Amino acid sequence: MDRAKSALIRNNIYPDTPPINSNMSSISQSDLAALSDSSKKEIASFLDSENSKQRVQMQVHEFTNSCFKRCVSSVTSPDLSSQEEECLSNCVNRFLDANIRIVKSLQNVQ
Repeated sequence: MDRAKSALIRNNIYPDTPPINSNMSSISQSDLAALSDSSKKEIASFLDSENSKQRVQMQVHEFTNSCFKRCVSSVTSPDLSSQEEECLSNCVNRFLDANIRIVKSLQNVQ
């Protein structure tokens, strides 16, 4: 993988990570121009895919946090109570149902 391509990928995946070497993480216009069209398309596709994965991971994290706050009032033991388990199960099912409905709606629009 050429230098510009690896720097683009590294900067997008870990944007808040300080660069190990400033020469390696900076991408100039000439570096971008030096990439072939197929490399540019490959990078764009990869970045779109990674961005989609990141959005899903963020959604799952927010959902998990929301359900945990709603269902678990205090942590008194390593195990969930039966009420907490039921609440979490219902919360997960509502989330999945909502996401399935959204996906189907989006598919119908396309």
